[in-house]
Amino acid sequence: MLDKWLGPVLLLFTALTLLVGGAAHLAQRPGWATLCWSTGTLVMTAVLLVEVMQRLARREAGVDLIALLSMTAALVLGQALVAAVIALMLASGRTLEFFTRQRAERELRALIDRAPRFAWLQEEGGLRKIPVEQIQPHQTLLVRLGEVVPVDGRLLSLAATLDESALNGESMPVTRREGEQVSSGIANVGAPILLIATQTAAQSTYAGIVRLAETARRSRAPFVRLADRYALFFIPLTLLFAVAAWLMSGDPLRTLAVLVVATPCPLILAVPISIMSGISRAARRGILIKDGVTLEALAGIKQVFLDKTGTLTSGHARLQSIEVNGLEDPQRLLGLAASLAQASTHPVSQAIVEAAQQRQLPLAVPQDVEETPGSGLCGRIDGVQVRFGTLAYAHKETPETDWATAMLRHMDYLACSGSFIEVDGKLAGLLLFSDNVRRETPQTLRRLRNRGIEKIVMLTGDRLETAEMIALSAGIDELRAGLSPEDKVRAVQQGSRHASTLMVGDGINDAPALAAANVGVAMGAKGAIASAQAAGVVLLVDRLDRLVEALDIARRTRYIARQGVLVGMGLSLLAMAVAALGYLPPLIGAVVQEGIDVVIIINALRALGPLRGKRQRKLGAEQIDRLQDEHQQLASVLSDLHRLASDFSQRPLEQAQRDLFELVHKLQTLLEQHEREDENTLYPLLTRNMQGEDPLSTMSHVHREIFRLIHLLARMSSDFGTQPTVTSADQIQHQLIRLDTLVRLHFDQEEELFRYLDWR
Repeated sequence: MLDKWLGPVLLLFTALTLLVGGAAHLAQRPGWATLCWSTGTLVMTAVLLVEVMQRLARREAGVDLIALLSMTAALVLGQALVAAVIALMLASGRTLEFFTRQRAERELRALIDRAPRFAWLQEEGGLRKIPVEQIQPHQTLLVRLGEVVPVDGRLLSLAATLDESALNGESMPVTRREGEQVSSGIANVGAPILLIATQTAAQSTYAGIVRLAETARRSRAPFVRLADRYALFFIPLTLLFAVAAWLMSGDPLRTLAVLVVATPCPLILAVPISIMSGISRAARRGILIKDGVTLEALAGIKQVFLDKTGTLTSGHARLQSIEVNGLEDPQRLLGLAASLAQASTHPVSQAIVEAAQQRQLPLAVPQDVEETPGSGLCGRIDGVQVRFGTLAYAHKETPETDWATAMLRHMDYLACSGSFIEVDGKLAGLLLFSDNVRRETPQTLRRLRNRGIEKIVMLTGDRLETAEMIALSAGIDELRAGLSPEDKVRAVQQGSRHASTLMVGDGINDAPALAAANVGVAMGAKGAIASAQAAGVVLLVDRLDRLVEALDIARRTRYIARQGVLVGMGLSLLAMAVAALGYLPPLIGAVVQEGIDVVIIINALRALGPLRGKRQRKLGAEQIDRLQDEHQQLASVLSDLHRLASDFSQRPLEQAQRDLFELVHKLQTLLEQHEREDENTLYPLLTRNMQGEDPLSTMSHVHREIFRLIHLLARMSSDFGTQPTVTSADQIQHQLIRLDTLVRLHFDQEEELFRYLDWR
């Protein structure tokens, strides 16, 4: 506790001894004044001596070494007032760092305290609320709707609907049956359930992940602070000036004057004040940065790793489309399903009701409702028998139809889930659900690239098919799917060997990877406890684009701190030269140093202000000509695409298969490669010539849609002509027409843009 509050205690003590000594000096009590000033200095000197010895034992050099030398020399030479002023400045810098840390820790504690700390124990006499630490194996626990499973256990209820996204990244709820094992850290999103504990809280899955996170944090390479890096050359330079002053004059006071003006107050003050200002500005934007070391590390990030569910995506199931079998009315099907879904608390049912309400559809009161957990619902709506859920549940009494088979493959193409609907015994339609990419995700990733991020990687425990579509929609550079928490840690550690790495996640399973990265960022608005504890940055606002703001604030803060350090050190070097020549006595030197400190503090406070705009760069005529030439070189590919889109369904099967295969190969190797080069190289360059934060966001969205359609055509090509037929020629021609129209419009837009830039 004393070590935690050491900075403020030292500031209070040194300020008090300086003031009391000043009063004694005014009262003509020089002995008492010297005693007070020396006492404050000696206490600060003792603290610094211990810390310097600890640093030297670790083979580290810190800026405090010069301050220790100057205070010691001042005391030896009888300059107690000079020593006391230096001690006060050192205590001020430590206190600034302390309050910066305290502010961040206070916000983090408030975030973590939102987590449940208790569990409901079922006994013969009823339910009893106990701390999770007291849970023992073989005890029966009740987990209510919305609560988190506190320990690993075995399910006693017949079925449970659970949200396991915090552990495995899968956004859709799953159903567990009686006798199955359930892990701590997952949420109950269905009816209350009973389970029998098989582990204590300390031995459960959640605790194991937290331990893994702590191991990863300890294995992370230490970060060298900005001030300490400058100290490596400033310390020997100061000693060189001091020795030169001694050799030139033989006057110890001249040497002391050099040490006094060399006391690294710019390093001691510029960095913590800038960082405190930057952290405060970030906090106003809902960005919690734990400490100055994290902010400095954030400014140097070159690689970004992102979790999928809840980070790149919203983390909630949403109705994507309504597919009908025959001539059914899509709105009527949705209305029937939503009326029935009102009787269920399942997240998918809630998503159906929400979609119907958004379309302002009238909902009827469901009757004779029966729910089979994990399968679906059935009941009567205005005299109509309705069933919806899995295909096996909704249409269980009849064999699988060609339409149903095609819809299952369609779900696989789109990497989404769905609920089949049966009306009066007839399979009528399908509701498709997806966990959509956040609206701000694509723009956020482009803005990160515009700021020099070299690689953006998605890490997920989800299926590859689902993750591929999300990666294409978001604009990810590299995808790694089907990962366990340990796999994520290894991926981040591997990336950290090549460049400074940032990891963003929101679930319990992300905590170890957050701890392993140089900087971990938790999407903390949902209160993911382990991830918030392991992270250095917590986005209290559930928006991914705040990550770009955090990066901008960190880089501007580092720039201001570095500017203050360099200016302050330059002024100190000038003052050292003047002092070495004998024109600056120690006490006047302390006053001059205070003046330098004022300049540095004013400059450092600029980190509280708004971010500056960026400079624009011109695009040369030669570059524009080259871009237009590249479009001309792709004319043959566009021609092949247009011809196939015009008559694909009319071609013989074997020829259609061969032509589609050849076209997909050209699209992947020529068109897709060209568009990716535009996205990664050209568009960031064009953005600098245009107004606004992201003026090419619409055209970037077209890029991602082109990538998605090419990927979809490649999968359709591999399925086309197989038995049973799940992909028709008409379906493929429909996608070819979409791609043909989109690419031609996109090329026309780019040509117009090139002419506009050339005119400028």
